Amino acid sequence: MRGMPPRVALLSHSTTPRGGHVHTLGLGEALHRAGLPVHLVAMGDPDKGLYRPVDLPFTVVRGPAREGTTLEQRVFASIDLMAAALAARIDEFDVLHAQDCIAASAALRARDLTGSPVRVLRTAHHVDDFTTRALIDCQRRAIVEPDRVLVVSEQWRRILRADYGVETTVVPNAVDTARFAVAEPPPWTTDGPLLLAVGGIEPRKGSTVAFRALAQLGAPRPVLAIVGGHSFQDFAPYRDAALAELPSLGLVDGVDVVEVGTVTDAQLAGWYAAADVLCYPSLVEGFGLVTIEAMSQGLPVVASDIDVFGEYLVDGVNALLPAAGDADALAVALRRVLEEPGLADRLRGAGETTAQSYTWAAAAAAHEHVYTELTGAPPPPR
Repeated sequence: MRGMPPRVALLSHSTTPRGGHVHTLGLGEALHRAGLPVHLVAMGDPDKGLYRPVDLPFTVVRGPAREGTTLEQRVFASIDLMAAALAARIDEFDVLHAQDCIAASAALRARDLTGSPVRVLRTAHHVDDFTTRALIDCQRRAIVEPDRVLVVSEQWRRILRADYGVETTVVPNAVDTARFAVAEPPPWTTDGPLLLAVGGIEPRKGSTVAFRALAQLGAPRPVLAIVGGHSFQDFAPYRDAALAELPSLGLVDGVDVVEVGTVTDAQLAGWYAAADVLCYPSLVEGFGLVTIEAMSQGLPVVASDIDVFGEYLVDGVNALLPAAGDADALAVALRRVLEEPGLADRLRGAGETTAQSYTWAAAAAAHEHVYTELTGAPPPPR
């Protein structure tokens, strides 16, 4: 194995354009361009493939049925299916690099089933807020049992050390601006300002905070367009409750708040170009890939003051960072960007400069170093 580039399988539990899967595709393409033998294994519908064309070899493993199942059932069924697929071809790889809890559990299972010397690497983008003991224990094993763990921010390095006793290596996220080279204009326009949220209506995205802030913005009231929303977890109860609050805020679902759904990269580029502000008041993030994407496209960012954003965003310099969970502060920040053209221009320019520092080429080089370290060292005792 020494002297040869490690053969790497990048593992993703999904094929939908969520942050972790977008990260996996960007990393995989950069590794492939650098000449590393890399293969993507994702779970989804083999007939549909991936959500966008990719420049790397890939396999889509058919996922479990979603309808009529609980989250716990879907998680363990997914682990079983991916583990079986990996075990069948495990000799093709030196490293199984999992990007989530499900993929890491499947990689560990496949190694145990086969007795293979393959190394298991995990990138922990964040820790899911599971509530059942079986899922909490599964998530813990998927963090503490891999041979090595990566994170995308210093905040999560501290969290995993404190909560799991695991030492990790930070390799930040990145953006490929070529994904947005072609922009497809949104199917509708608004006469007033346009706020953009990406990621669906979810608790950790601070969606209700955004709605309450929107209600405070005067005429012409902006429209809040929400792109995305597909998730392995079921956030329907939160979404329904959040939308049910709109009438009491004086907002109309489908008029003031518009759910766009999943979009292509060209469509997302069009939304970035059409919007006036990225409204991203997240309460929890692993890194916040959307902020880097938006800044790379010249869109001013209003996020929140959570620690992870503070690693690359500076309040008043390349973004505005009102207090997390504070709808009043968010409304003030959004109003400032909409009403102060000079501020918007400064945020736009500084944001584009920040985004240029996060390249997939640099991330790929850092990953290749980790893969080489893993495969060049003697295997740990089992």
